[in-house]
Amino acid sequence: GQIAAALAAGNAVLAKPAEQTPLIAMEAVKLYHAAGLDPRLLALLPGRGETVGAVLTAHDDLDGVAFTGGTDTAWRINQTLAQRQGPIVPFIAETGGLNGMFVDTTAQREQVIDDVIVSAFGSAGQRCSALRLLFLPHDTADHIIDGLKGAMDALVLGDPALAVTDVGPVIDADAKEALEKHRVRLKREAKILHALSAPAGGTFLAPVLAEIPAADFLEREVFGPVLHVVRYAPEDLEQVAGALAARRYGLTLGIHSRIESFAADVQRLVPAGNCYVNRSMTGAVVGVQPFGGEGLSGTGPKAGGPHALLRYAVERAVSVNITAQGGDPALLNL
Repeated sequence: GQIAAALAAGNAVLAKPAEQTPLIAMEAVKLYHAAGLDPRLLALLPGRGETVGAVLTAHDDLDGVAFTGGTDTAWRINQTLAQRQGPIVPFIAETGGLNGMFVDTTAQREQVIDDVIVSAFGSAGQRCSALRLLFLPHDTADHIIDGLKGAMDALVLGDPALAVTDVGPVIDADAKEALEKHRVRLKREAKILHALSAPAGGTFLAPVLAEIPAADFLEREVFGPVLHVVRYAPEDLEQVAGALAARRYGLTLGIHSRIESFAADVQRLVPAGNCYVNRSMTGAVVGVQPFGGEGLSGTGPKAGGPHALLRYAVERAVSVNITAQGGDPALLNL
C-alpha cells in the first residue's frame, strides 16, 4: 500500500522489506515491473535495518520515508532524519499498539468469544491491530474466560499453508525468544489462565491466556499470540481505561456492548485511530475503513484514506498576473 501510494503521487521508490520477508517483497516488485512500471521507478533493496535501512534513511537524496514496523525502530528513523543536514522530509510511520477491548455485562458472550479469538490469535497475534488486552467486568469475567478456554482448545496449530490451520508459527527465532521471556514473566508476576501446546519444531509459540492486574503491567506491545485479561468494576471504568490511555499507544480499540453510551465513554477515554464496536479488531478494508494510529502507534495519515496520497506529494502554488501580458481581462468574466 505504501509503495502504491508513493508511486501514484509521482515518486520513485526504494523498497526495503523486513529482513524476514525478502522473497515475498521480491515477487511483489516483479509484479509491478510485469505490469509495465519502469524498473527505474521501483527498486528492491533487501537487507538488515541496521545496515541497509540506516544508510537509506541518512542519504542526502532522500525525500521521504514510509515505514511499517515497531515503535522502537520508528524512533530511530525519526532521530536519523532529524540529524540530517538538509531538507526536512516527511516521515509516515505505522507502528504497534497496546490494543484493548472493553466488554460490559450487556455484551453477547458468544460474539465476544468469537471476536476475541480471531482478534488475539489470528495470524499468530502478529498483526499490529491484534488484541492484546481484554477488559472484562467482574460479574461476567469467569463465564467469558471459560468460553475462551474452550474456544482456544479448538484451535488448530500447524502449517499456515493448510486451510485447516488456525495458528501458525511466529516470524522468527528472535520473536519466539522474546515471547517465551514474556511468558516466564507472566508465570512469575501474573497468572496464566490457559495455554496450548506448541507443535514440535519450527518457531511456534502456543496461544496463551493470562490475567494481569492492570494495563500498566505491559510497558510495550507483546507481538504474538498472548492475550492479557484485566478484570474491572464498572464504576472504575474511567480509572481502568485511563491506565491504558496513559501508555500513549493509539492504534485499535474494541468495544462489546449493547449500550451506546458505554461505547461512547470508552472511545472518549481511550484515544485510538480505529475503533471497532461489536466486531473483531483486525481486517480493516482499505478504501472503506482507512487504517492508522496516533501517539506511539503512528503518525498518520491513514492508509487507504482520502488524505494518504497528499502526504506523499508536495503542494506548489502559482499566481499569474494576466494583465501584464496585455489583452482585456474583462473578457474572462464572459
